[in-house]
Amino acid sequence: MARAIVIGGGIVGISIALGLADAGLEVTVLDGDDADTRASYGNAGLIWVQSKGVDHLPYARLSRWSAALWPGFAGELLEATGIDVEYTRQGGMSFCLDEAEVAARRAMVAKVAAILGEENDVEFVDGSFVRERMPDAGPAVLGASWCPSDGHVNPLLLMGALRQLAQARGATIITNRKATRIGMDGSHLTVYGDGYAMRADRAVVAAGLATGAIAATAGMTVPIRPIRGQVVVTERIAPRMEIATTTTRQARAGSMIFGNSHEDIATPGTTLPVIASHAQRAIAEFPFLASVRVLRSWGGIRVMPRDGMPVYASSKTCPGAYAVACHSGITLTAVHAKVIGAAMAAGKLPADVSTLTDERFDAVAAT
Repeated sequence: MARAIVIGGGIVGISIALGLADAGLEVTVLDGDDADTRASYGNAGLIWVQSKGVDHLPYARLSRWSAALWPGFAGELLEATGIDVEYTRQGGMSFCLDEAEVAARRAMVAKVAAILGEENDVEFVDGSFVRERMPDAGPAVLGASWCPSDGHVNPLLLMGALRQLAQARGATIITNRKATRIGMDGSHLTVYGDGYAMRADRAVVAAGLATGAIAATAGMTVPIRPIRGQVVVTERIAPRMEIATTTTRQARAGSMIFGNSHEDIATPGTTLPVIASHAQRAIAEFPFLASVRVLRSWGGIRVMPRDGMPVYASSKTCPGAYAVACHSGITLTAVHAKVIGAAMAAGKLPADVSTLTDERFDAVAAT
């Protein structure tokens, strides 16, 4: 049986490991420890397509493909593991609170419509449309972009379900076993770490912020940077919100989750000014939140490729080695598990991601 090693046990790594296992490979996942900075545990769980690929049709289509796979994938996870990942797809909105935001949002919607053509499912809607569907939205909301394909999921439950299913399909997950490089031992693809060397037929780097450095040892170019996002969680309240927004959603247990900052900072943590700005905007969007108690907040680190789009790299110097980096790991989970992992098992990335490979960075460097 062919063997695959996945470096990184977060949402992206486990999703691809599941796809490799389903394709019949013997899969080992080399993971770090709980002290590692993980985007998988520090995000709001949005499955979001309306703003993906605004300037790049293949990325827009890949995001929508994954969103279309998500209902069946969530059902498969529930049936196989008994874990309800709280997937919901009631659509999503991105609110505008002033005329500048309205103009910017209209421009984004126009670009999406132009690139998707008849495939477009995003539109700009006015405040009355918003309040008809979200009665708790405040009068400060002037309009929004609306996309019925958007949704959300519980990322912690998703992580647990993915790991359980991958193990049930034969994958072995080893914690506290970090890899440092990939190379060739003669004709054998080999993953190296502190005091060990493991041969494999396939090796996939999906190690979050460490992906770029490890991928480079196999000649792959994966430029990424850390982006911190701070998120606030409230006490549990009765259901008030089925439709998610880019800044706010309600978990099934009742907690309101809000915040959507983008900071060029590599360390987790929260700051009062950012948390305060999140609260001010949340109250402007949904005035009832002024009387809801905040329980906790956190700052998670996004893995952001240099141009904002996913990177699917394959090594020319180490045949069978791949790398994946993206900041849309939740959205792309289904397509990673159902398409990308199987393609890597077969030894070739799918044509659908041909413009999302690391070769785009080599082309820029050459010019």
